[in-house]
Amino acid sequence: MTCGDTNGIGYEMILKAFDDSTMFELCTPIVYGSPKVATYHANALNLETQFTTINSAEEAVPGALNLLNCFDEDEEIKVSLGTATTESGSAALKVLERCIEDYEKGLYDVLVTAPVNRSTIDGFNGHANFIERKLGKGKSISLLISEDIKMAFVTNNLAIKDISESITKQKIVEKGKLFFEALRRDLCISSPRIAVLSLNPRCGEDGALGTEEQELIIPAIQELEECGIQAFGPYAADTFFGNGDYYRFDGIMAMYHDQGMTPFKTISPEDGIRLTSGLPIVRTAPAIGTKFEIAGRNQASPEMLRHAIYAAIDVFRNRMNYDEPLANPLPKLYHEKRDDSEKVRFRSPAVPQEGHPSNKPQAPKN
Repeated sequence: MTCGDTNGIGYEMILKAFDDSTMFELCTPIVYGSPKVATYHANALNLETQFTTINSAEEAVPGALNLLNCFDEDEEIKVSLGTATTESGSAALKVLERCIEDYEKGLYDVLVTAPVNRSTIDGFNGHANFIERKLGKGKSISLLISEDIKMAFVTNNLAIKDISESITKQKIVEKGKLFFEALRRDLCISSPRIAVLSLNPRCGEDGALGTEEQELIIPAIQELEECGIQAFGPYAADTFFGNGDYYRFDGIMAMYHDQGMTPFKTISPEDGIRLTSGLPIVRTAPAIGTKFEIAGRNQASPEMLRHAIYAAIDVFRNRMNYDEPLANPLPKLYHEKRDDSEKVRFRSPAVPQEGHPSNKPQAPKN
């Protein structure tokens, strides 16, 4: 786990989450951060959660809250609770970079991230983009998941004015395929039904309010269907959620952030989490920001963080179960095994193979 922004509620959520000893029956937690800052938060909030300081992930002790020190002894980290500062952003970025380095060394199984503030980290556009760029393996898709709803986004973290021109048929198809695979592999839904939302009000009203539905979204849905994906829509977001139609689908693909985030947080205000799928690493996070307005007031609930931990463990196991039957496929078998190349396999029957009886001299007929 990462500690998140040092001035936010990350440390508070972590300390409260592992105040319950039953959490250690599920996992061995390694919190990447600063023991000094963790002690500061614990004292400020009168929390009695104990933790063990370690300097590398190999030193992690089962049954304890392991706090891995990512900073030098003489490195001072100024804490200003409830304030966005460049110092807290730099500290959060350093922690995340150390975390990814350790993952590439195989030192832990799943990653759970506490909230950070993008404005304090130069060039940072979210955990998913950062991890995808660092690992350089696969394309990521960010999901919001809860007991009632699973949501994906065609675009994310964009200004409203940039959304329309950033949506393409290719991007909708790409995200749809990633979403379909995430629902099957990560969330164990064998044959997911996906609802695709429209971009314009009332689905564009046959072009009167926009043509993206006819030109981009409907053709993308048709292509997804041709790939064997059960995709439906487009649906106008207001009536889709207002009528409760989201219950009929396993996943919903929104065109932009607020279109999906607003109904998601209305439907699942307490148990929502983020899941980054499509990458080798399993990464989850509570669907909540740094909450500077309540930092240091002992008001942050640990429940979303606990749900993120539960989900990370479930996804890790689901992936193993999904991948295991596909790990060692049997080679293709043929009645006459002479050459396994695709050229021979698909050769026209009119062209005899070398050694075939038709190529041998034939005895004269009587």
